[in-house]
Formats: sequence, C-alpha cells, structure tokens
Amino acid sequence: MLVDNRLVGNNKTYNNNPDGGRRAFAKQWRDAAVKFLCCIWLALCPALGLATPEQRQTIKALYIPLADHYAAIVAYERYREQMQFADFQIEQMGNWDLLRAYFQSGEADMAYVMTPLALAMYQQQADFRWIGLMHRDGNALAINDLIKQQVELPVLRQERKPSADLAEVFKRLHVERKEPTVVGVPHLFSTHTVVLYRYLQEHGAVMGLNLNDSVDVLPVAVPPPQAPAFIKGKSNRAQPAAFEQSLPWADVVETGGFGHVAWYSKDVMPWPDGHVECIALATDRAIADKFAALQEVMSYIQRAGRDIERARDSGGETMQAIVDIITQHIPAHNQQAIEASLDANLRVINYQKLNIDKAGLQQIMGYAIDAGLLAREVDIDAFADTRFDVPESNNN
Repeated sequence: MLVDNRLVGNNKTYNNNPDGGRRAFAKQWRDAAVKFLCCIWLALCPALGLATPEQRQTIKALYIPLADHYAAIVAYERYREQMQFADFQIEQMGNWDLLRAYFQSGEADMAYVMTPLALAMYQQQADFRWIGLMHRDGNALAINDLIKQQVELPVLRQERKPSADLAEVFKRLHVERKEPTVVGVPHLFSTHTVVLYRYLQEHGAVMGLNLNDSVDVLPVAVPPPQAPAFIKGKSNRAQPAAFEQSLPWADVVETGGFGHVAWYSKDVMPWPDGHVECIALATDRAIADKFAALQEVMSYIQRAGRDIERARDSGGETMQAIVDIITQHIPAHNQQAIEASLDANLRVINYQKLNIDKAGLQQIMGYAIDAGLLAREVDIDAFADTRFDVPESNNN
C-alpha cells in the first residue's frame, strides 16, 4: 500500500528506495503481462493454424540411398528445426520392395518412389497421392570391360551419347553367346527399365521381361547399393554385364576402375527441364490430417534442391557442405562419385522444377505400358494433388 507516497511492504529496499520500488513493481506487472500474452498466443495457435514445437506433426518419409533423394536428406539436415508444422523424419530403406511394403503398411506418411513402381502401387491400392517430384533425369547405363572392348566411348563423359553402337554390341553378343546380356536395374517397375527399353527399341534391339530366344537384353532386379558388386562379379566370371541405375552408382564403378558410364538417361528420354523419375507420394490419411505439415516439407525439399543447384555452380566449400551432409547419411557414396554426379558440366541430374508434371509422367507411363510393365493407364488427374505445388515466386 502507499503511505506518504511510499510503497510499504515486507521488502525494506522498497521503503528505503522509492525508485527501486517502482521499478520492481513495474517488472512484476511486465512479467505478468508477458505470461498473459503467452497464454493468449498458445490458445490462439490452433485457431490460427499455427503450431508450437510440441504441436508439430510427424512426417515420416522413406527413401533409398540414391542421388535421387539428396534433396530430402539436405532438407532434413538443414531445415527440420525451422519447420513450424512438421516434425520431419527420414528413414532409409535397403531396397525398393521393402520401401513399398513399409509404405503400403501405413507406417509412413511419405515415400519417394520411381514412377512405374508408384503407378503399379496405385493400381493395386489407391490410398495415396502424387504430390511432387524429387528430381529430374538422374540415371545412367554402366557397362563392364568385356562390353567396353567392343565399343568406343569418348573420354569425356558429357560426350557419351546413346548411339546405336552399343545396341549393336548387345545384338552381336546375343548371337555369339545364344543368350541375352543381363542388365541390372533397381526394380523391374523402374524408370530405369523404361529408359533402357526406349534406348534399345530405338536402335532395333529387343528387351524382354522374360527369357526367350528373341531377347537381346534381360533386365534383372539389383538393389542400387549392390549394383557395383553385381557388375564386378560378372566381370570376374568373364561375363558381359551392365546396369542401368540411379546416380551415383554408375559414377562409382567408373571412379572405382571396374566399369564405364555408357550414356545418361537425359539423352535417351529428353524432356523440357528433364524427364520425370522419382516422385513424392503421401498417404491420403496424411494429406487429410497433416496437410500443412506435408506442404511445409515439400516446400523445404524444393528449397534444399535449390541449395544443391547453387552448390553445383559454386563448388568449393558450398559443395563440400552438401557432400558432408550426404556422406553422413550414405557413407557408401564417396566424395568423388557425388561430385561427379553433380558435375556442373554434365548436369545429368537436376533438382529444379519439382512441381507436378502431368505430361512428363504421361511420357514415362506410355513407355512403361509399351514395355509390358503396366497393363493399363492410371488416371493422372486423380493420382496427382497439385495443392502441394510450390509457387514459382518461392523458387528464386
């Protein structure tokens, strides 16, 4: 209480120092006001669609150790703490069948999946949607020395194009050996199989999904991390072999000295901005219950893609920072292979224009049907959810 203009209380300092008493009293009121405003803010957050750290929703995403999914890894390392709505988590899968089973079990919210496999999954169980791209282009054909001896490859990788020469070698080997050349692909339902099919078809060679006398090339499923060992093992047994896999595995065998990059998919499947390959999927449940969190994750994945593109152009410490992030999650991707995959002169994979590309997906689907991977088309308008597209103004 006030007595003779003094604040009287148990604290003697207040009584002896009127200014100190006023300051202490003001501090008490300020602290109380801050607490009150915090309570109001927390109460309004749900109504305003804002999330506190405790309210962030888990977005669990499944990926394979490929350059295809580098943007998700960079987004996780650089931006997960900045996310307001999403508690972003990533889990690495050892192969595509495991990823498929895990995602379809409902234990994850997102998965990054090759287009033909995603379409086959959707035809089987249409309880998820396509919400964006993870990258464009990004796979290559690698051959072992037994095939390399029969075809001339330019020294510079950017000059290696999908000419008819290699297709002629596959046909000749079929005649000589009375059996097809085996080519490892990450999964039969892969964009890689589609790219391989188109290359061979355009040069008069035959790819088959089953062994028969007319087949020059037989694709077989080889998990991406096992692709280098696959081609090495064939070479040790004096057998011609190749694989069509995502980066950086083709670069790994070349930098390791036991294989050669023959061509890159961007030259087999030309498309504005790069052909569609791995796409981002989200479950219908996650879209319904965690829309803002998913939208935020996709926005940061595109931002991470821009970071990778800037690192590619800048090199030096900027690129080293990206390499360090990738090797932390995928130690099998050595620095030399990562840098070769992201080479600014090659540009054989890119992380630009990652919004829904219906015409680009239609291109891959058409060849997948021609190759016998899919029996029928998917309704792309029903499959795609363009609400997750990131405005172009955010991509600067």
